[in-house]
Amino acid sequence: MSKKGLDKKAVIERAALLANEKGLDNVTLKELADSLEIRSPSLYNHISGLEELRREIMLYGWKQAEESILRAAENRSGYEAVRAMCRAFYRYASENKGIFSAMLWYNKYADDGSMEATSGLFSRLYGIMENMGISRDKTEHLIRTLRGFLEGFALLVNNGAFGHPADIDESFEVSLDVLMEGIKAAAGKEGSQI
Repeated sequence: MSKKGLDKKAVIERAALLANEKGLDNVTLKELADSLEIRSPSLYNHISGLEELRREIMLYGWKQAEESILRAAENRSGYEAVRAMCRAFYRYASENKGIFSAMLWYNKYADDGSMEATSGLFSRLYGIMENMGISRDKTEHLIRTLRGFLEGFALLVNNGAFGHPADIDESFEVSLDVLMEGIKAAAGKEGSQI
């Protein structure tokens, strides 16, 4: 039984919704088919299996996150833009826990599709850093630092791993302050070498 009007986009969107509701590891093809009111074999008209589904959820998440992050950086520059982008990423990751779990596997699926899903985001970050006088080589390290912090912090929050009663959002802002000071230090060192 094939549902009329069902396309790959609708399948991925439903899978992403299920991932957020139940967790990425709990999304099965049978459950996805049931939620779409189709038989499991009909899914193969749109995806090749569970591995492709997870890759597509990852791409879906990065595309959505990229839109949100770029919107947050509009009409901003320098550290203000980087802060806004970090906050937007954290907000997206903490509001979309299942999708975020798939996004962590970005490099597992490294291909043209994953590069395309984040090209605007990385282009904007490289541009911001260049305007702050930071070299491309140093920017690559700083992007890894930002990604490590953002993904790690969101992962801990999403799994309830912060047990101390201190406000988590305040901890995020303090951590962001520390990162911005580190970026300023990196920019200063490069400026003194020029």
